Amino acid sequence: MSRLAKLPPGVRLAPGSMPLFAEEPAFPPQPVETAGVSVKDPGKAAVRALGRLPAGTMNGTEKAYAETLEARRLSGEVLWWKFEGIKLRLADNTFYTPDFLVMLADRSLEVHETKGHWEDDARVKIKVAQEAYPILRFVALKRLPKKDGGGWAEEMFG
Repeated sequence: MSRLAKLPPGVRLAPGSMPLFAEEPAFPPQPVETAGVSVKDPGKAAVRALGRLPAGTMNGTEKAYAETLEARRLSGEVLWWKFEGIKLRLADNTFYTPDFLVMLADRSLEVHETKGHWEDDARVKIKVAQEAYPILRFVALKRLPKKDGGGWAEEMFG
């Protein structure tokens, strides 16, 4: 039995919307009108509105860093890495999912967080995580502009 059957009486999904608890997504998405603007994929519009991608989906900065990690793995500097490979509890109902969990050649574990631009709240969260999980080394990486030679600026926490 589908979990959709558990919606409260009188509650219906909008035509073309994607159910939150469906076992199978509603495809193909139907265009919807939003304040007079047609949106072909309402899921993408919601993601853009929040400024976040769905869990498990890399943004451009994360994709570029994944390529760097893979090159480091092929060179033997990194043994293993995983995107969003760990979820850390910081407090009640407060979690931190770092961008990458990385195992170096010496088998030490690092948490790598990539940003195009660092906001204060992200910096606070990584500092709290470092204090709560001292067994992990936390590394913040900021992508450098190509005009400045590209690459990554690293900041170690702890």
